Amino acid sequence: MRDAASANESKTEHSVAPNRFTRLEWAGAFGDLGTLIPFTIAYITLLKMDPLGILFAFGVMLIACGFYYKTPFPVQPMKAIGTVATAQAAQGVVVTANAVYSAGIVTGIVWLLLGLTGTTRRVAGLLGRPVALGIILGLGFAFMLEGIKMMAAGWLLGAIALVGTLVLLVNPLIPAMFVLLLFGVIAAVVQDPSLIDRLATVQPELRFPVFALGSVTWDEFVVGGLFLALPQVPLTLGNAIVAVTEENNRLFPDRKVDEKGVSISTALMNLLGPLVGGVPMCHGAGGMAGHVRFGARTGGAPIILGAILVLAALFFSGSIETILKIFPEPVLGVILFLTGAQLALGPIAAFEKGDSEGNRFVILATAAFAVWNIGVAFVFGAVVHFLLKRKWLRL
Repeated sequence: MRDAASANESKTEHSVAPNRFTRLEWAGAFGDLGTLIPFTIAYITLLKMDPLGILFAFGVMLIACGFYYKTPFPVQPMKAIGTVATAQAAQGVVVTANAVYSAGIVTGIVWLLLGLTGTTRRVAGLLGRPVALGIILGLGFAFMLEGIKMMAAGWLLGAIALVGTLVLLVNPLIPAMFVLLLFGVIAAVVQDPSLIDRLATVQPELRFPVFALGSVTWDEFVVGGLFLALPQVPLTLGNAIVAVTEENNRLFPDRKVDEKGVSISTALMNLLGPLVGGVPMCHGAGGMAGHVRFGARTGGAPIILGAILVLAALFFSGSIETILKIFPEPVLGVILFLTGAQLALGPIAAFEKGDSEGNRFVILATAAFAVWNIGVAFVFGAVVHFLLKRKWLRL
């Protein structure tokens, strides 16, 4: 009887929120463009990487995550790898597309080992919730600051877009994201009328992904592993494993995930993505906040975005640079700013629930470091939290 009741309860739990494809899921699908588009453009323009592989890998992984997790579980570019690779390319340092693919493979191997051995879960268990909340809060502020910088590139456009979006967010009948994107397209055309002519030349051209690792050299593999993949590990552990798990379970307690599963998911994305020319990917807490902020509540949102990216990859990869110009930087900044605000709301709520003074200090101090460097924040928060628990440190 008890086994039957447990089975029924489990079945009910898994049927709580099936994937939906409503207008709000469609709106929320675009909530992570603030990070996806800038890094994609940088990879394409600075490293001359084929957009077909990048978009196709992102699309397939988003679809898989939407069906598997049934929450707005994000798939994002790994920021440390993307920043180092594109910044060095801009400075004339030799960072090849093959080195980026290699970084993805090494990243996949690392997270597969950490996940299968249970190391990720044990490390997360040692940290304590205040450290995770501090990382999330710091990420929120970092996203807001980066969003402000992007809006400052066209302050009038950014101000109008931000105020208009804030007004529309309180009206569920009019998805704010659709209006924001339409406003961005109009602004882009007004600022650059020749964009209409360039867009008119865009024609569908079917292309299929090809195996991308055939020409990788040992030197490129070492560069990708040592200089791109390894510096990313602390950031991924803090943001894309611990923080996204905390954020998902806070927002969707009926669809919980754990660090081991997210670690293995991260590994599979990075072992498979480079095979077709994809860049290193992760599950960032900010991506989930962006999807949720604009209306997503199920896996329908990542499935929608993934399907769009797959179609763009297969039919319009040759024109993707032109197509992405319809999203002005200040408009992307608005998306990123509101994503950061959504992300910071959870940890702020912890203060309202009367957390201890020590825990509040850990949250605030970790957040302050996370604005600068998540890896340092991760270590600092863990050490201080450990000392407070042992009563070796008093505040």
